[in-house]
Amino acid sequence: MNSLIMKTTARFLMPFLLLFSVFLFVRGHNEPGGGFTGGLVAAAAFALYSIAFGSREARRVLRVEPRHLIGVGLLAALSSGVVALINGQVFLTGLWGYIRLPGLGRVETGTPALFDLGVYLVVMGVTLAFIFNLEEAE
Repeated sequence: MNSLIMKTTARFLMPFLLLFSVFLFVRGHNEPGGGFTGGLVAAAAFALYSIAFGSREARRVLRVEPRHLIGVGLLAALSSGVVALINGQVFLTGLWGYIRLPGLGRVETGTPALFDLGVYLVVMGVTLAFIFNLEEAE
């Protein structure tokens, strides 16, 4: 598409959509949102960019192949379950711990967050793979 309005809008909205996607991901543990919704919103940001600038440019901005996102997401989701097995519990049992982040101090996290990250990456990767392949199949 060669519309100045579309290109300007896509360039303006992309950072806000990605930020909203992260917000949905972080909020999703206790309220509506999470990995699935956040991944869809992130994919929508790149889909909008792809419509405005073409799939080649959107892939360049993404910097990673969508199928790699799928693989890393599956690995993250699987590893969240394996951690419980290593600790002698049932697969995908939620385990909690603390990590120290610079500027934030001690932050509570656990395997459900790792599973959500896996879902986020898989949903984003699958959606973008479909969108890019459909756009390139002219």
